[in-house]
Amino acid sequence: MINKDRKEITGIDYSTVTEVPGNRVTHEQLARMFHRYCFAASFCKGKDVLEVACGAGQGLGYLARKARRVVGGDCTESLVQTAREHYKDRVEVRLFDAHQLPFGDKGFDVVILYEAIYYLVEPEKFVAEAHRVLREGGLLLIATVNKDWSEFNPSPLSTQYFSVPRLGNLLKSNGFKVEFYGAFSTIPKTVKEKIISTIRKIAVALHLIPKTMKGKELLKKIFYGKLIKLKEEIEEGICEYKPPEPISSDIPNVEYKVLYAVARI
Repeated sequence: MINKDRKEITGIDYSTVTEVPGNRVTHEQLARMFHRYCFAASFCKGKDVLEVACGAGQGLGYLARKARRVVGGDCTESLVQTAREHYKDRVEVRLFDAHQLPFGDKGFDVVILYEAIYYLVEPEKFVAEAHRVLREGGLLLIATVNKDWSEFNPSPLSTQYFSVPRLGNLLKSNGFKVEFYGAFSTIPKTVKEKIISTIRKIAVALHLIPKTMKGKELLKKIFYGKLIKLKEEIEEGICEYKPPEPISSDIPNVEYKVLYAVARI
């Protein structure tokens, strides 16, 4: 159930800034989504898993093929409904607020929060809740875009973004031991990539990038060519997977576009 005291959070429709089935995305966007769930799956075999802010749930089925049990949830009703219609009885999908998880203590082995911590008004409350619902030896996985990437473009619905050290401090102060990893290099490799990188930096600086996923599709098609239609569920082998690289937890990272925090109780 939604906590009525959280109306200012759960009343926001995040579907416009969420990758949903039917969106047309670049190969790298698809690769990032696939990468997130491949990485998560390596920790989920035979485990009880909760994905918070699961959006339309494209990764839930992939995790369910590895885990003992998977529960997904989001605070946007339309996204929850999309996931429920696709998974039916295969995966439990619930409507809830990340700041107040509707589960008893020590009920999960793994909690996942992907590309959503920057939407939380009080992220420390989510981290405390994740610690509460995790069993001894449990694991919290967080993925976030890197705010220190030179082409970083904040979401219009975001509240705050975290550097590596600041996210590490948040997790450690709530009883976690944390390691960080990076994925998707920020360094352009080809002439075309260098040109697109320069144009993107200018567009970000001038606030020219559209605010919604749909609005961005035309620009992506112009610069990246043919786009890929997102399906309701990611499938094995749709992209190449390379494990993320360990990075320092002491300094902001500028080498990778995506950051992972692996936090253990």
